Order: sequence, then structure tokens, then C-alpha cells
Amino acid sequence: MTLAASVPPPVRTGERSSRPPLICAHHLQALTRRLKPRMASLGAGLHVSRKRSAGRSAAVERRNLLTVCRFSVKTLLDRSCLESMDDSSADLVNFVSILEHILNHRLKGQTSWFGYESPRNFWDYVKAACGKVSHNCIRSIECMENVRTSKAKGRAWIRVVLMEKRLSEYISSALRDLKATRRFYDEGAIMLGEEAGLLADTLIGLNTIDFSFCLKGEGLDGGGPSVIDYTPYLKFTQSADSISSDEEEMRTLGSSGSESSTPDKMATAASIFTEQSNLVSKCKRLEQKYRMALEQKSYLEELVRLREAQLAEATTHHKALQQSLVDTHLSHSLEKEQLEFIILELQDQLKNLHNVPADMSLSQMSLEPSHMLTLEAKAACTHWPRQGKEQTPSLRGLCGSLTSVNSFRSLASLRSNECLASPAAEVNSPGFTPT
Repeated sequence: MTLAASVPPPVRTGERSSRPPLICAHHLQALTRRLKPRMASLGAGLHVSRKRSAGRSAAVERRNLLTVCRFSVKTLLDRSCLESMDDSSADLVNFVSILEHILNHRLKGQTSWFGYESPRNFWDYVKAACGKVSHNCIRSIECMENVRTSKAKGRAWIRVVLMEKRLSEYISSALRDLKATRRFYDEGAIMLGEEAGLLADTLIGLNTIDFSFCLKGEGLDGGGPSVIDYTPYLKFTQSADSISSDEEEMRTLGSSGSESSTPDKMATAASIFTEQSNLVSKCKRLEQKYRMALEQKSYLEELVRLREAQLAEATTHHKALQQSLVDTHLSHSLEKEQLEFIILELQDQLKNLHNVPADMSLSQMSLEPSHMLTLEAKAACTHWPRQGKEQTPSLRGLCGSLTSVNSFRSLASLRSNECLASPAAEVNSPGFTPT
């Protein structure tokens, strides 16, 4: 039945109808079509705002946990020199609670056969990701008596690895197994972010502390999640640019409250005293700022002097290196010229050897006075430009005697019987001159 089928009863003249006017179905459908886009945009806007607020909440929670964990590690390092680190230490219990919250942050639930998702503890992730650690304690924790639930086993694991001084090693090994980490944690978890590596580096400092725990299972399986105590790390620090301190504000409020019940003279004296105290405190603050500025100025001046001295030393060293480079280049060029001259001289001698008749013996050729004089004249006419060094050694001293048999075996133009000259022939030869 539609709304259009219902006809209102006739209204008498002069009487007002008490019923509201009926809306036609056609008008109602048109109004619905007009409102649909607006409702869709409104729903999309609500979804985006909820998503942004959820992302901001997750980021704030992640930042809070990491910051308080860093503060807790520093507190443990400071207190370890004064007291023993065991279950009776409130700072240590608080650190264990913080670490539990970090490892359970955005941990995926375990889906059952019927599609229900049950909560999961970080102990399942530790078993899957830390199994490759050498000499791990996972099996010993699984075999512990009176430690049956996953929550108790996870807390026992934290205490055991703290006593073994291997907490950072286990966390680093778990982070390297990226496949298992993504399987157990949702997006936005601390263990999937870049801060997890910094967390493992922060936990290295705990290896210097000796921990002592009782692992009998009592108190490990608590009723609910552990609670973090933030009060030791909360401290209000008033800015140095503040107009007045807390004591001055309280004094001002007290003086303003007492002015209504005291005579005018007492009120005037109280106000003068308050102004004087305010001026004194401001002068003290300005003096403190001035001293800090002077200390910073002296430190910066000393740092500038140190950097100038280092710059001068580096400049001197650079000039010395440049000079040594120039000297090395010059010596290399001179040695190259000497080697080129030696090569040219060897080439001339090889040409002379090719022009020697075949029936002339090597000993006669190499020991002729004219040939010796030619070589000595060439060596005497050569002047090297470099000062302070020895003259170029003679060709006979560098390359060996030309009368040696091995130096002429590589020449294809000479026969093998000519290279082997008899000693008697060399002695009887006219070119032989004993030295």
C-alpha cells in the first residue's frame, strides 16, 4: 500500500485539521536520491577522519613506548651501580613491562578453525623467529615446570636472556627474519618499523648489568597485562624565558588574596616586596644567562682557534705533498730520458753488429781499440742536466759485456759457431789487449 492511496477525510469549513499533511511517495523517492550523495560523502569523510585519528594514535603510542624504553634502560644503567637488579627492583619490573608492551604492539591474533580470532602472545613470535640463534634457551623454557601459558613463557624468556646478556642478540636475530615478523605483526607495529633496529642497539647497554631472577613460575602468569609506570620519567621543567617562577606566582596569589582583608598600608608594603622579589629573580636569571653566553663564547673561540691550527697544519702538509709530487715527477722524467738514451745506444750497437762480416769473430769485434774509443767518446760527450747525482753508468756496466755468450744468442744473424770463440784464438788475436 502506498501513501498516495490514502485519501484524507474532508475537512469542514472553518475547522483546522489536526493531522500533518501527507507526503507523496514520488516526492519521498526524489528526496532520497538527493540525499544519497551527501550521505555518501559524509560517510567517506567520517571514514577518513577515523583513519587519520587511528594513525595518529598508533604513531603516538609507538613513540611513547620507544621513548619510555630508552629512559628505562638509562635508569637501569644508573641504578645498577647502587642496587642489585632482581625481582624486587621496581625499575627492572617496569622495564620488563615496557618490553612486553613493545613486543605485543599490533601483534596479530590466532585464527581458529571456526574463523574466530583469539589473542596471541609474543612468545609464539620468539619461537618462530629466534630458533636460529646459536645455543638458544627456547627449548629449556618449553621444558620448565610451573610455566605453562604463553604469557608466562614469554616473561620467563625475557628474564633468562637478561641473565644471559643476550637480549639484543635475540631481538636482532628476530628482526632479520622479515618473513616471520610480517606474518606475526600488522602494519604500523614497532617490530616492522625502522625504530626496531634502534631498539636493538639501545638494549646492548644491558649486557653490562648482572641480573638475578627466580624462575619458579610464581608471579609470571599474571591475571592481566602488565602496566607501565610513567611517573618516574615525567618531570616538568619550566622554561628559562618564563616571566616568573612557581614560588613567585604562589606568593603573588597569596598577597592578592590577603589584600582584601588587610589595610592599605600593608597591601602597599606587600606589593612593593613582591615587585622587589620579582626584580631580584629576574636579575638572577639574566645573570645566569649572561654567564652561559660567556661560557659558550669562550668555548666557540677556543674551537675556532683549534680549527685554524688544524687548517694551517693541513695546508702545510698539502704543500709538502705537492712538492714531493713535483720532485717525483721530475725524477721520473729524468730516468725516462736516461732509459731512452740507453735504448738508442743499444739500437746503434745492434746495427753495427748486423754490419760486421760473418768471418770476423765476436771477440775481435768487441775488443777493437777503435770500437772501444767510440763508446768512450759517446759516453764522455753525454752531459746530464740533473745536479747532485752520479753520471749515467757506461753501457758495459749496465748491459753487461758484449763478449758474453748469452747476450748474442738471441741474434738470428750470427751463427752458433761464431758465438763460441776459443780462448786461444782470442789471446792470439791482434785486438786483444790485457788490462
